[in-house]
Amino acid sequence: MTAEIKAVARQHLETDGANLSLRGVARDMGMVSSAVYRYFASRDDLLTALILDAYNALGETVEAADAAVTDRSRLRARWLAATRAVRRWALAKPAEYALIYGSPVPGYAAPPDTIAAAARTPVALARILADAHASGTPPSTRLSAAAHEDLAAQLTDAVRADLARTRDDVVPGLPEEVLLLGITSWIQMFGTVSLELFGQFNNVIDAREEFFDQQMELMADLMGLPPTRQDGGGRRSEGGT
Repeated sequence: MTAEIKAVARQHLETDGANLSLRGVARDMGMVSSAVYRYFASRDDLLTALILDAYNALGETVEAADAAVTDRSRLRARWLAATRAVRRWALAKPAEYALIYGSPVPGYAAPPDTIAAAARTPVALARILADAHASGTPPSTRLSAAAHEDLAAQLTDAVRADLARTRDDVVPGLPEEVLLLGITSWIQMFGTVSLELFGQFNNVIDAREEFFDQQMELMADLMGLPPTRQDGGGRRSEGGT
């Protein structure tokens, strides 16, 4: 019954956004609203269940895409596979993506229970960066040494403290400036997906899959992830599946 209630609620997300009504869900199920309240005490409880499911589904998808690149040293291929998985999931489940990465739901505050699920995707991406750092080839190799020193010097104490706290929770030992490059790439990925999903590329970008791949290649360059194959006409990385 819980699964059925959530399935109907997801249909409401597709038509009405996050403006969920337990009464509306009950009506569509042919139940009295008091029956639904036995499973979810409030609209917020139902929203939390949907948010947890969405975060976990996306995290599982990204983790599987990364794991499918069996040669773990192919760091760029892992990054491209994982980020492409984010885009594919978002396009397949736009209402669920909007629920977790769209506008905040008025009057709703996500409980701490959602933190671990929300972290699955960024942690999967951060581990690729951590593996690059652990490999002995600094992820910042595509930045000049001087540029890397400038980046480290430009970090304010407050931002460095934030990065250090995040780093210690997720990827201990990673230099703060390297984590900054990873977070920048993470922001670029979700920004690109959101702009496409919410119609901001209409009449601007038609070749959206190719455009996304190019953005992710640029971010791989920023993080210094080495190319996995050299082609005669220039660099083209293998993305992995």
